[in-house]
Amino acid sequence: MRSKVSVIGAGNVGATCAFRIAEQGYADVVLVDIVEGLPQGKGLDMLEAAPIIDSDAKIIGTNGYEETAGSDIVVITSGIARKPGMSRDDLVVTNSKIVRQVTEKVAECSPDCIIIVVANPLDAMVHMALHASKFPRTRVFGQSGVLDSARFRTFIAQELNVSIEDVFTCVLGGHGDTMVPVTRLCTVGGVPISELLPADKIDSLVERTVKGGAEIVALLKTGSAYYAPGVASAQMVDAIILDRKKILPCATLLEGEYGIDGVVVGVPAKLGAQGIEQVIQLKLTDEEQAALSKSADAVKGLLPVMGI
Repeated sequence: MRSKVSVIGAGNVGATCAFRIAEQGYADVVLVDIVEGLPQGKGLDMLEAAPIIDSDAKIIGTNGYEETAGSDIVVITSGIARKPGMSRDDLVVTNSKIVRQVTEKVAECSPDCIIIVVANPLDAMVHMALHASKFPRTRVFGQSGVLDSARFRTFIAQELNVSIEDVFTCVLGGHGDTMVPVTRLCTVGGVPISELLPADKIDSLVERTVKGGAEIVALLKTGSAYYAPGVASAQMVDAIILDRKKILPCATLLEGEYGIDGVVVGVPAKLGAQGIEQVIQLKLTDEEQAALSKSADAVKGLLPVMGI
C-alpha cells in the first residue's frame, strides 16, 4: 500500500515537490491550494505525466483539506514569496498567520502526520507550526539546510570542476543571513576544501551561498527559487517514507543541544520513519558556536512578533 503525502500550496515550490514525490511512485499525492482550479489543473497535468514516468501514484488537486485526511507526511509551502529587496524576515507577520491556519487544519485532518515546513522565514514558521499543531519536535521540522548545503555544493563543484557527488558541505543555523557554513568540515573527495581553495575564494563561495536565494530573486524579478527548494523538500519526504535513516540538515527545535534551548535552528538530524530520530551534535569551535548562537538569537527575536 502506497503512503500518502499532502503538499499544501500549489505554487512553484509545492508543485515541484509534489511532482518529484509522484515521480518516485511510493506515495499518492494530494496538492492543496486556495486558488480555484490551480491545484486541480496541476494535479491533472502531473497525473497525465504518470504513464511517461512509469508511476502508478494517484495525484489529485483540491481546494479543501478533506482529501488530505490520513496523510503520512504534509509539506507546507503556503505563504507569499519574497520580492526583490525583501528579506525573509519581512515575511514573518503575513506568513505566520497563513502557516498557523494551515497547520491547524492539517493537524485536525491528519493528527498522526509528520509536518515539513518550507514557508519563509523558515525557522520562525517551524516555530509556528509546532505551536499550532502541538505535535512533538520529532514530527514538525523545516527544510532549509538541505537547500543551503546543495547551493554550497554547487558553487564548490563549479569552482573546482568536479562532480557534485564528491562534494560534502556542512551548513548550520537559520535559513537566511545568519546561516553558518562550517567550512572546516566541507570536503571534496574527502579532502578539506581549505587544501583546494584559497581562503578568500572560500569566503566568496560562502557569501554567495548565504545570499543564494536573493540572487535568484534578483534574476527572476517576479518570483523566487523553486526547483531546488522543491526537490530538497522531496528528499526529506523520501528519507522518511523509505525509513532511510539519512543524515540531513533540518530546522528543528533544540532542547539543550549545542547549548541552545527552545529555539528552532538548522542542525544535522537522522530522518527516518518516525521523523527526526536523532539530533546529531557536532563539536564546534568557539567561533562556530558563537555564530550558531547568534543565528538562534535572530530566530528567537521573531517569536514575539508572531505572538508566541
